[in-house]
Amino acid sequence: MQENYLAKWLNNELTEAELSEFKKSDEYASYMRISEVSKQLKAPDFDADNAYENFKNAQDFQETKVIPLRPFKSFLRVAAAIAILLAGSYFFLNTLDQSYSTQLAERTEVQLPDNSQVILNADSQISFSEKKWTKERNVELDGEAFFKVAKGKKFTVSTASGTVSVLGTQFNVENRTDFFEVTCYEGLVSVLYNNKERKLPAGTSFLVVNGKVMDDTAIKNGQPSWVNNESSFKSIPLKYVLAEFERQFNVKVETENINDNQLFTGSFSNTAIKIALESISTPSKINYKLEGNNVLFYGENTP
Repeated sequence: MQENYLAKWLNNELTEAELSEFKKSDEYASYMRISEVSKQLKAPDFDADNAYENFKNAQDFQETKVIPLRPFKSFLRVAAAIAILLAGSYFFLNTLDQSYSTQLAERTEVQLPDNSQVILNADSQISFSEKKWTKERNVELDGEAFFKVAKGKKFTVSTASGTVSVLGTQFNVENRTDFFEVTCYEGLVSVLYNNKERKLPAGTSFLVVNGKVMDDTAIKNGQPSWVNNESSFKSIPLKYVLAEFERQFNVKVETENINDNQLFTGSFSNTAIKIALESISTPSKINYKLEGNNVLFYGENTP
Protein backbone atom coordinates (compact mmCIF):
# COMPACT_ATOMS: atom_id res chain seq x y z
CA MET A 1 0.00 0.00 0.00
CA GLN A 2 1.13 3.45 -0.85
CA GLU A 3 1.92 5.56 2.25
CA ASN A 4 -0.44 8.32 1.07
CA TYR A 5 -3.47 6.01 0.60
CA LEU A 6 -4.65 6.70 4.16
CA ALA A 7 -4.57 10.46 3.78
CA LYS A 8 -6.33 10.27 0.41
CA TRP A 9 -8.88 7.82 1.80
CA LEU A 10 -9.71 10.10 4.72
CA ASN A 11 -10.15 12.99 2.26
CA ASN A 12 -12.08 10.84 -0.25
CA GLU A 13 -9.44 11.47 -2.87
CA LEU A 14 -8.67 7.81 -3.84
CA THR A 15 -9.39 6.70 -7.39
CA GLU A 16 -11.39 3.54 -8.01
CA ALA A 17 -8.24 1.61 -8.69
CA GLU A 18 -6.47 2.99 -5.59
CA LEU A 19 -9.52 2.30 -3.40
CA SER A 20 -9.71 -1.27 -4.68
CA GLU A 21 -6.02 -1.73 -3.94
CA PHE A 22 -6.37 -0.11 -0.46
CA LYS A 23 -9.26 -2.44 0.53
CA LYS A 24 -7.03 -5.46 -0.11
CA SER A 25 -4.49 -4.25 2.52
CA ASP A 26 -4.35 -5.53 6.12
CA GLU A 27 -4.60 -1.99 7.50
CA TYR A 28 -7.96 -1.25 5.86
CA ALA A 29 -10.02 -3.30 8.34
CA SER A 30 -8.39 -1.54 11.34
CA TYR A 31 -8.89 1.90 9.79
CA MET A 32 -12.55 1.12 9.16
CA ARG A 33 -13.15 0.16 12.82
CA ILE A 34 -11.47 3.39 14.00
CA SER A 35 -13.61 5.37 11.58
CA GLU A 36 -16.85 3.81 12.78
CA VAL A 37 -16.05 4.45 16.48
CA SER A 38 -15.04 8.04 15.76
CA LYS A 39 -18.41 8.73 14.14
CA GLN A 40 -20.13 7.78 17.42
CA LEU A 41 -18.09 10.25 19.53
CA LYS A 42 -19.68 13.68 20.21
CA ALA A 43 -17.71 16.76 21.33
CA PRO A 44 -19.12 18.76 24.24
CA ASP A 45 -20.99 21.99 23.52
CA PHE A 46 -18.65 24.98 23.40
CA ASP A 47 -19.72 28.64 23.39
CA ALA A 48 -16.77 30.51 21.90
CA ASP A 49 -18.16 33.99 22.58
CA ASN A 50 -18.86 33.25 26.24
CA ALA A 51 -15.43 31.70 26.71
CA TYR A 52 -13.76 34.79 25.25
CA GLU A 53 -15.62 37.12 27.63
CA ASN A 54 -14.65 35.00 30.64
CA PHE A 55 -11.02 35.09 29.54
CA LYS A 56 -11.05 38.92 29.25
CA ASN A 57 -12.60 39.33 32.73
CA ALA A 58 -10.01 37.04 34.28
CA GLN A 59 -7.19 39.04 32.70
CA ASP A 60 -8.59 42.32 34.07
CA PHE A 61 -8.41 41.08 37.68
CA GLN A 62 -5.13 39.27 37.50
CA GLU A 63 -1.90 41.29 37.77
CA THR A 64 1.11 39.93 36.07
CA LYS A 65 3.95 39.43 38.54
CA VAL A 66 7.23 40.63 37.14
CA ILE A 67 10.46 39.78 38.92
CA PRO A 68 13.09 42.25 37.76
CA LEU A 69 16.52 40.83 37.31
CA ARG A 70 19.13 43.41 38.23
CA PRO A 71 22.37 41.53 38.53
CA PHE A 72 24.46 44.60 37.76
CA LYS A 73 22.89 46.69 40.53
CA SER A 74 23.40 43.83 42.99
CA PHE A 75 27.00 43.65 41.91
CA LEU A 76 27.43 47.39 42.52
CA ARG A 77 26.01 47.09 46.04
CA VAL A 78 28.35 44.23 46.89
CA ALA A 79 31.31 46.09 45.39
CA ALA A 80 30.46 49.22 47.38
CA ALA A 81 30.21 47.23 50.62
CA ILE A 82 33.59 45.64 49.98
CA ALA A 83 35.13 49.04 49.22
CA ILE A 84 33.78 50.51 52.46
CA LEU A 85 35.07 47.51 54.41
CA LEU A 86 38.55 47.82 52.89
CA ALA A 87 38.68 51.58 53.47
CA GLY A 88 37.53 51.14 57.07
CA SER A 89 40.13 48.45 57.67
CA TYR A 90 42.87 50.66 56.25
CA PHE A 91 41.77 53.61 58.38
CA PHE A 92 41.59 51.43 61.49
CA LEU A 93 45.03 49.90 60.97
CA ASN A 94 46.60 53.30 60.37
CA THR A 95 45.00 55.02 63.37
CA LEU A 96 45.18 52.09 65.76
CA ASP A 97 45.56 53.39 69.33
CA GLN A 98 47.37 51.82 72.20
CA SER A 99 45.30 52.01 75.38
CA TYR A 100 46.14 51.40 79.01
CA SER A 101 43.72 51.64 81.89
CA THR A 102 43.49 50.97 85.61
CA GLN A 103 40.62 49.73 87.72
CA LEU A 104 39.59 50.98 91.13
CA ALA A 105 42.31 50.52 93.75
CA GLU A 106 44.85 49.88 90.97
CA ARG A 107 47.89 51.71 89.60
CA THR A 108 50.18 50.98 86.67
CA GLU A 109 53.23 52.34 84.85
CA VAL A 110 53.45 52.75 81.07
CA GLN A 111 56.49 53.40 78.89
CA LEU A 112 55.75 55.37 75.73
CA PRO A 113 57.55 54.81 72.38
CA ASP A 114 60.03 57.65 73.09
CA ASN A 115 60.81 56.21 76.54
CA SER A 116 58.65 58.81 78.28
CA GLN A 117 57.10 57.35 81.42
CA VAL A 118 53.51 57.54 82.62
CA ILE A 119 52.17 56.45 85.99
CA LEU A 120 48.41 55.95 85.92
CA ASN A 121 46.42 56.53 89.08
CA ALA A 122 43.33 54.45 89.98
CA ASP A 123 40.35 54.45 87.61
CA SER A 124 42.23 56.16 84.76
CA GLN A 125 42.99 55.57 81.09
CA ILE A 126 45.44 56.81 78.44
CA SER A 127 45.56 56.12 74.70
CA PHE A 128 47.90 57.13 71.90
CA SER A 129 48.75 56.28 68.29
CA GLU A 130 51.97 54.30 68.11
CA LYS A 131 52.10 54.61 64.30
CA LYS A 132 51.93 58.40 64.41
CA TRP A 133 54.11 58.83 67.48
CA THR A 134 57.22 60.03 65.62
CA LYS A 135 55.15 62.78 63.99
CA GLU A 136 52.87 63.66 66.89
CA ARG A 137 53.49 62.88 70.55
CA ASN A 138 49.90 63.08 71.78
CA VAL A 139 48.27 61.22 74.67
CA GLU A 140 44.55 61.14 75.43
CA LEU A 141 43.88 61.07 79.17
CA ASP A 142 40.78 60.30 81.18
CA GLY A 143 41.53 60.31 84.91
CA GLU A 144 44.89 61.10 86.50
CA ALA A 145 48.47 60.45 85.46
CA PHE A 146 52.01 61.60 86.27
CA PHE A 147 54.24 62.17 83.24
CA LYS A 148 58.02 62.09 82.94
CA VAL A 149 58.48 63.29 79.37
CA ALA A 150 61.64 62.58 77.40
CA LYS A 151 63.04 65.63 75.61
CA GLY A 152 62.10 65.97 71.99
CA LYS A 153 59.26 67.35 69.91
CA LYS A 154 56.15 68.86 71.41
CA PHE A 155 54.37 66.51 73.82
CA THR A 156 50.62 66.96 74.29
CA VAL A 157 48.16 65.57 76.83
CA SER A 158 44.57 65.99 75.66
CA THR A 159 41.66 65.83 78.12
CA ALA A 160 37.98 66.69 77.99
CA SER A 161 38.69 69.79 80.10
CA GLY A 162 41.85 71.16 78.50
CA THR A 163 45.14 70.48 76.73
CA VAL A 164 48.63 70.36 78.28
CA SER A 165 51.74 70.89 76.14
CA VAL A 166 55.45 70.49 77.00
CA LEU A 167 58.80 69.73 75.39
CA GLY A 168 60.37 67.73 78.19
CA THR A 169 59.42 67.91 81.84
CA GLN A 170 57.63 66.24 84.75
CA PHE A 171 54.02 67.09 85.49
CA ASN A 172 50.74 65.68 86.77
CA VAL A 173 47.32 65.95 85.12
CA GLU A 174 44.02 65.07 86.76
CA ASN A 175 40.79 65.25 84.82
CA ARG A 176 37.69 64.12 86.73
CA THR A 177 34.08 65.23 86.76
CA ASP A 178 34.07 68.99 87.55
CA PHE A 179 37.74 68.73 88.56
CA PHE A 180 40.75 69.60 86.41
CA GLU A 181 44.28 70.11 87.77
CA VAL A 182 47.70 70.42 86.15
CA THR A 183 50.82 70.56 88.32
CA CYS A 184 54.32 71.22 86.99
CA TYR A 185 57.20 69.67 88.97
CA GLU A 186 60.02 70.29 86.52
CA GLY A 187 60.49 72.45 83.41
CA LEU A 188 57.63 74.49 81.91
CA VAL A 189 54.06 73.45 81.13
CA SER A 190 51.52 75.15 78.88
CA VAL A 191 47.84 74.69 79.72
CA LEU A 192 45.06 75.54 77.26
CA TYR A 193 41.74 75.94 79.06
CA ASN A 194 38.66 77.61 77.56
CA ASN A 195 40.79 78.81 74.63
CA LYS A 196 43.15 80.64 77.00
CA GLU A 197 46.78 79.60 77.44
CA ARG A 198 48.60 79.67 80.76
CA LYS A 199 52.30 78.95 81.42
CA LEU A 200 53.15 76.93 84.52
CA PRO A 201 56.77 76.97 85.72
CA ALA A 202 58.03 74.31 88.11
CA GLY A 203 56.36 74.49 91.49
CA THR A 204 52.99 75.85 90.30
CA SER A 205 49.57 74.38 89.60
CA PHE A 206 46.48 75.23 87.61
CA LEU A 207 43.27 74.08 89.29
CA VAL A 208 39.64 74.24 88.17
CA VAL A 209 36.98 73.02 90.61
CA ASN A 210 33.38 73.06 89.46
CA GLY A 211 34.22 75.70 86.85
CA LYS A 212 36.14 77.98 89.20
CA VAL A 213 39.82 78.59 88.39
CA MET A 214 42.30 78.56 91.30
CA ASP A 215 46.08 78.79 91.57
CA ASP A 216 48.13 76.53 93.80
CA THR A 217 51.73 75.62 94.56
CA ALA A 218 53.65 72.38 94.30
CA ILE A 219 57.01 70.98 95.35
CA LYS A 220 59.74 71.64 92.79
CA ASN A 221 61.62 68.60 91.45
CA GLY A 222 59.11 66.39 93.25
CA GLN A 223 56.16 64.20 92.26
CA PRO A 224 52.51 63.87 93.29
CA SER A 225 51.88 62.24 96.65
CA TRP A 226 49.69 59.48 95.19
CA VAL A 227 52.77 58.03 93.47
CA ASN A 228 53.98 57.26 97.00
CA ASN A 229 50.61 55.76 98.03
CA GLU A 230 49.22 58.86 99.67
CA SER A 231 46.45 61.21 98.47
CA SER A 232 46.95 64.85 99.49
CA PHE A 233 44.60 67.82 99.23
CA LYS A 234 44.76 71.52 99.92
CA SER A 235 41.48 73.40 100.36
CA ILE A 236 39.54 70.93 98.21
CA PRO A 237 35.79 70.33 98.70
CA LEU A 238 35.21 67.18 100.74
CA LYS A 239 33.16 65.45 98.00
CA TYR A 240 36.24 65.24 95.76
CA VAL A 241 38.25 63.81 98.66
CA LEU A 242 35.60 61.12 99.22
CA ALA A 243 35.51 60.35 95.47
CA GLU A 244 39.27 59.75 95.52
CA PHE A 245 38.87 57.57 98.61
CA GLU A 246 36.37 55.44 96.65
CA ARG A 247 38.81 55.05 93.75
CA GLN A 248 41.77 54.10 95.93
CA PHE A 249 39.94 51.45 97.97
CA ASN A 250 37.20 50.32 95.57
CA VAL A 251 34.41 50.95 98.06
CA LYS A 252 31.00 52.59 97.93
CA VAL A 253 30.73 55.83 99.91
CA GLU A 254 27.49 57.33 101.18
CA THR A 255 27.01 60.48 103.23
CA GLU A 256 24.35 61.61 105.68
CA ASN A 257 23.96 64.95 107.43
CA ILE A 258 27.35 66.30 106.39
CA ASN A 259 28.43 69.23 104.22
CA ASP A 260 30.43 67.64 101.42
CA ASN A 261 31.32 71.10 100.07
CA GLN A 262 33.37 71.97 103.14
CA LEU A 263 37.04 72.43 102.28
CA PHE A 264 39.47 69.72 103.25
CA THR A 265 43.22 70.06 103.74
CA GLY A 266 45.17 66.95 104.57
CA SER A 267 46.05 63.53 103.23
CA PHE A 268 45.18 59.86 103.64
CA SER A 269 46.98 56.57 103.04
CA ASN A 270 46.09 54.66 99.89
CA THR A 271 47.00 51.31 101.42
CA ALA A 272 45.42 51.26 104.92
CA ILE A 273 41.68 51.88 104.83
CA LYS A 274 41.13 52.36 108.58
CA ILE A 275 43.96 54.88 108.83
CA ALA A 276 42.53 56.64 105.78
CA LEU A 277 39.08 56.80 107.37
CA GLU A 278 40.51 58.41 110.50
CA SER A 279 42.56 60.84 108.40
CA ILE A 280 39.40 62.03 106.66
CA SER A 281 36.87 61.97 109.48
CA THR A 282 38.92 63.55 112.28
CA PRO A 283 39.82 66.90 110.64
CA SER A 284 36.36 67.07 109.05
CA LYS A 285 34.66 66.39 112.41
CA ILE A 286 32.45 63.68 110.98
CA ASN A 287 31.87 60.03 111.85
CA TYR A 288 32.11 56.93 109.69
CA LYS A 289 30.85 53.36 109.62
CA LEU A 290 32.59 50.63 107.60
CA GLU A 291 30.67 47.50 106.62
CA GLY A 292 32.31 45.31 103.97
CA ASN A 293 32.77 47.45 100.87
CA ASN A 294 30.38 50.16 102.06
CA VAL A 295 31.34 53.26 104.01
CA LEU A 296 28.92 55.73 105.57
CA PHE A 297 30.16 59.18 106.59
CA TYR A 298 27.65 60.91 108.84
CA GLY A 299 27.32 64.01 110.99
CA GLU A 300 27.51 64.34 114.75
CA ASN A 301 23.74 64.69 115.16
CA THR A 302 22.78 61.73 112.96
CA PRO A 303 20.51 59.25 114.86
